[in-house]
Amino acid sequence: MKVAIYSRGGENVQPADLQNLTDKLATVKISTVIHEDIFNQVSHALHDVSSFNTFKDSDDLDDTFDCLVSLGGDGTLLDTVTLVRDKNIPVLGINFGRLGFLASLGKENLDAVVQALATRSYVVDQRTLIHMDANIPLFGDTPYGLNEFAIHKRDTSSMIKIHTYLNGEFLNTYWADGLIVATPTGSTGYSLSCNGPVVFPDSGSFVITPVAPHNLNVRPIVVPDNNIISFELEGRTDQFICTLDSRKEFVDRNVQLAVKKENFTISLVRLHEKNFLQTLREKLAWGFDTRN
Repeated sequence: MKVAIYSRGGENVQPADLQNLTDKLATVKISTVIHEDIFNQVSHALHDVSSFNTFKDSDDLDDTFDCLVSLGGDGTLLDTVTLVRDKNIPVLGINFGRLGFLASLGKENLDAVVQALATRSYVVDQRTLIHMDANIPLFGDTPYGLNEFAIHKRDTSSMIKIHTYLNGEFLNTYWADGLIVATPTGSTGYSLSCNGPVVFPDSGSFVITPVAPHNLNVRPIVVPDNNIISFELEGRTDQFICTLDSRKEFVDRNVQLAVKKENFTISLVRLHEKNFLQTLREKLAWGFDTRN
């Protein structure tokens, strides 16, 4: 078995953590290839540096890889979407960050993770991606995201108007600081913090959630993911912000934007003991109210 390891590094992932993981994988005959950036950050503290192999970008990942392990938080795992692309390499997230909805396995689960990889006793879930189209080049050759697409005003400018259409039919004009279109996976991210609903990963839907809407009767709405959702922008400033997960681009008011379901999915690895309901209860502390 062969796995790739990706991490942003930083204070949460220490050289000892990476060394510990690679040592444990080696004991069960799993070979590892480490992303070049994190390797360069920590190589000074690793044992037997010459024994490590590295990869640089998506072009270095092929069908010989059985899994990509993401070390960090949810943001780190979102980065892996731009690495694996449509290659269907399963991604396993180990949480070295804070909340961890996507990277739901903690450092304390490391032995269980290694054993599951060695015996291939894990579950692979297919997650929907959101694809963005525009009349100008945006987001290079990765115009898709796992969590959400969002339109937002710049800095401290006035609220903006976002005319929104479903398959060409007018839905609403949102007077707001911004608008989020979240996948089911992204429903527990930015959309949730703006009072959007939690939806199950296999629900086949998008969640449209306004950010600080001017009209209090404007609420999030769940729509089938076979819709093409398009937008026209108005505002007092010349530029707006478009984001796909943690990546952003500045666009002017004349840009034509639309989002739809991507034609491929991303595979997320989970252990048999973990499912979506358990993650919700754990991360949102549901059922822990001692008054009940």
